[in-house]
Amino acid sequence: MSTMTLPDTETRPENTEQTSDDRPEVFHYVQKDKIAESAVTGTHVVALCGEVFPVTKSAKPGSPVCPDCKKVYEGLPPGGGDDE
Repeated sequence: MSTMTLPDTETRPENTEQTSDDRPEVFHYVQKDKIAESAVTGTHVVALCGEVFPVTKSAKPGSPVCPDCKKVYEGLPPGGGDDE
């Protein structure tokens, strides 16, 4: 799976570490402008599904995406809802 971005939403998959209950590692959608800051400073980002974590890896093509993030992402209005 390649990086996915809506024109105004600016999200892309990022990963969290493997869970302790042996669920496979998945990548989450987070705000694009927070990714570099988190990777450099270690600050936490909030994924569309609500998961909070520091960015440690970038998704590669074919990486599994969090199903909850995917549902939220697909439900976003065209243009990313930046009308506020």
